[in-house]
Amino acid sequence: MVSALERFAPLPLQESYDNAGLQVGLTEAEVSGVLLCLDVTEEVMDEAIAKGCNLIVSHHPLIFHKLSCVSDRNYVQRTVMKAIINGIAIVAMHTNLDNASGGVNFMMASKLGMNGVRFLGGLQHYQDGVYASGVVGELPQPLSAKDFISKLKDLFHVECVQCNQLLRRDICKVALCGGAGSFLLDDAIAVGADAFVTGEMHYHEYFGHEQKIQIAVIGHYQSEQYTSELLQSVIEKECPGVSCYLVETNTNPIYYL
Repeated sequence: MVSALERFAPLPLQESYDNAGLQVGLTEAEVSGVLLCLDVTEEVMDEAIAKGCNLIVSHHPLIFHKLSCVSDRNYVQRTVMKAIINGIAIVAMHTNLDNASGGVNFMMASKLGMNGVRFLGGLQHYQDGVYASGVVGELPQPLSAKDFISKLKDLFHVECVQCNQLLRRDICKVALCGGAGSFLLDDAIAVGADAFVTGEMHYHEYFGHEQKIQIAVIGHYQSEQYTSELLQSVIEKECPGVSCYLVETNTNPIYYL
């Protein structure tokens, strides 16, 4: 099953800083059930145990930085210990899934009903295809900036969208990058996008783009929340019969009060 996921989003597509792929566990174990999530936490591990799953497929790697030891020092180490004790394997599909054709950004575009979706940013080649870190496409119909922001809030269940000055023209072409995607803002402007949607941006990056492009920052978790649905569709197509569950635990650590 892991090989099916890696055919969809090959590990060589991941960024140099990343740690996608097998995190914990044995590669040849028979899968009793798979739990799909954005983040792996102790609560998610408990949910996997309760559901009888011996595989967790996440978007964000549990092990991102080198572990100097495995103890009860922090949630990462405790989660690794719990996974080993309970025989649960953990696999992460991170920037390889961000960069893949049909991946995370294409899923965001699908939720918005966008047409003509194509890669945004510097195209890179892998085997017979290309990949990149973002996408751009057209909305099914033009929207005012206010209506576009409202649509984002509804579709991505966002309590608060961080924006620059509202655009005084309709939004037709939209660029997208899930997670922390501010590095693609200039690329979005260069291709004539009316709006750029991402999960995170720094304060000073909002300056200087008034009436050039509508910036809409919806939250890291919110921008990538449909990744589990994407993973589910791949698994159900390639591995029919495997029990596959979308996580019920909300792992977003950020609250809007």
